Amino acid sequence: MIKTLLVTPPLTQLNTPYPATAYLKGFLREQNIEAHQIDLGLELVLKIFSVDGLTQIFDQAEDVIQEASDNVQRIFMLQDDYLETIQPVVQFLQNKDNTLAHSICQDDFLPRASRFNNVENVEWTFGTMGINDKARYLSTLYLEDIGDFIIETITEDFGFSRYAERIAMSATSFNPIEEAIESDPHILDQWLLDIFEEKLQLFNPEFVAFTVPFPGNLYGALKCGQYLKSHYPHIKVAMGGGYPNTELRTLKDPRVFNYIDFITLDDGEGPLMNLLQFIKGDKNEVQLQRTFKLTDDGEVTYINQKVQNVISHANVGTPDYSDLLLDQYLSVIDVANPMHRLWNDGRWNKLTVAHGCYWKKCTFCDISLDYIGRYDPAPAQLIVDRIEQIVKETGQTGFHFVDEAAPPLALRDIAIELIKRGTKITWWGNIRFEKTFTADLCRLLSASGCVAVSGGIEVASDRLLKLMKKGVTIKQAAQVTKAFSDANIMVHAYLMYGFPTQNTQETIDSLEVVRQMFAQKCLHSGFWHQFAMTAHAPVGLNPEEYKVEKEAFEFEGFAWNDLPHIDPTGAKHDRFSQGLKTSIFNYMHGLELELPVQNWFDFSVSSTTLDPTLIEDALGEHQKSDDTLLKYSLIWLGKTPMVEIDEEEDWGELIFINKKEDMVIETSAFMADFIAEHIEGLSIYSEESYPSLLSICEAFEEQTGLPKEDLLESEAWEKLRKNGLLLIRL
Repeated sequence: MIKTLLVTPPLTQLNTPYPATAYLKGFLREQNIEAHQIDLGLELVLKIFSVDGLTQIFDQAEDVIQEASDNVQRIFMLQDDYLETIQPVVQFLQNKDNTLAHSICQDDFLPRASRFNNVENVEWTFGTMGINDKARYLSTLYLEDIGDFIIETITEDFGFSRYAERIAMSATSFNPIEEAIESDPHILDQWLLDIFEEKLQLFNPEFVAFTVPFPGNLYGALKCGQYLKSHYPHIKVAMGGGYPNTELRTLKDPRVFNYIDFITLDDGEGPLMNLLQFIKGDKNEVQLQRTFKLTDDGEVTYINQKVQNVISHANVGTPDYSDLLLDQYLSVIDVANPMHRLWNDGRWNKLTVAHGCYWKKCTFCDISLDYIGRYDPAPAQLIVDRIEQIVKETGQTGFHFVDEAAPPLALRDIAIELIKRGTKITWWGNIRFEKTFTADLCRLLSASGCVAVSGGIEVASDRLLKLMKKGVTIKQAAQVTKAFSDANIMVHAYLMYGFPTQNTQETIDSLEVVRQMFAQKCLHSGFWHQFAMTAHAPVGLNPEEYKVEKEAFEFEGFAWNDLPHIDPTGAKHDRFSQGLKTSIFNYMHGLELELPVQNWFDFSVSSTTLDPTLIEDALGEHQKSDDTLLKYSLIWLGKTPMVEIDEEEDWGELIFINKKEDMVIETSAFMADFIAEHIEGLSIYSEESYPSLLSICEAFEEQTGLPKEDLLESEAWEKLRKNGLLLIRL
């Protein structure tokens, strides 16, 4: 079979590899196909932030430094200090020298430029997080200062999570992309190609596949493709990933095929297998799957043999992270937002619980595309098998479930399987704040290692939530987020403003909902973004239903996704941006929660129309008695107790030995005897099916002759419920 090289071009995250190549390598491993993978972004960053790399950058900048800003000139004058500190700082960010944190936090260790202008706020932001986090944040500012130097003296296209992103953003025409690629390479380009050449010599591939998840990866992929066409014309080249999936579905311009041979859409496993068989000669062109290529006449054609079966999520294999430099990623902290910090700090194994979205109704989302619209789960046992294999191969126990929205019942089963096997991991992921996430389910997820969830509260307006078919109400979102928060799981909210027909009052009221949710400790983190209409979402497909108008624009044959539009009935959304972002920054730090929401804006708006106790009242309604949950199963997270019973004195004691502290329950003899008899059968480690609350109540009434209320309202039962006796819908 064809030797394959899977490539992530620069740049994605600094702290962990983007998972696409690991997914595909794992799949190819299952097919006994030799494949290797590289993260060019990481290796380019390591070259830049090295003594040798910085020396060359400073040398090249000397010709333009007289015209540079004062900030860049300051960095240039301090180049010796940067060269002395760059290696130890990188090693610290790679978690190879944590003792350096003490020096980094001293004022005289790191050279400082404009990124440090607000450093006096560090103590306020990181005062409770420890010296290591403070040092990580200062080190990130230090790297960003160097990044600013590169942008001004070498190339404006450098960024820490993107590379020449501007040329691919809303690129309806290929002209600016072609112009950039055909321009003379700067020093970063040359380093990129030098690294790529080393990998080509090492792996000697016959086929190279680039994943392009974001606009900021396109330039690097095509630049490498150009190099292949010039130096290794026999190597076939393909491109897939999130950017082609959303932006290039209507591709017409043939010029992109000067740099690559194929562009694939949606899941890569099927198209990749067919391409390999096509290149080998085992399949003909008409048997390709979801693939763009050029015809012999130089026209762009899309080939999709639909009779082929879609590869199920259960059969895609376990992600394989071998070849990647897992110990050399950089854990950075660039913003105070705690969820963004979780995203950027530490290396996370990426894993998908289920393909697609089980809800797939939200009108702002690209639900017409396969990666969202086709829901395909895998059994919990298989997911945990994959988790254990990844831990064994990488030595890392942190997992980020990268689903569009992880299904609650699948997470339930995975949590039970993890606990039963004794598999200790730390995990987080994206969900919907739906009512299936009861307080007890949240506690179960926490026990399995869940530390954070993110989900969309979006516009925080019941009218607009209904219009966008979110399937969630404000009250429901409040109850679910509070349940997660009470289970010691951090909650991040995706927030949206500017949805079609959203008026000024609704925007103000949305902020009031968010304020109250922070005040009630439902949320720990959040981020506002302005609505964007896309070509593959229901709003973009049927704008008239949402009272918006598409603005005229010329499609020139390349990318097409974001749709300029006019919202004639909505507010002037842009002007709310700064106030919304400033308010949430303060809310995340517990500040200004009593400030009237209209005060966040520098223009006149009315006050909120919502009841100041809206969220508090919603949380008060959340209380349910066990009597309403008789069909739910009982699961005990604790251990089997030691039991002492004195029948004559009608006295019993149950002693539970726990990791943190022991729990003692003193109760009547018959109650202690009943609990002791049944608690082992409720254990999460039980091999039998978990009994329902109804069956336990019936057993209690039969054995004691007492009504079930005597059990459910007893102090012993209440103490068990507070300490790990869960009611879970199975």
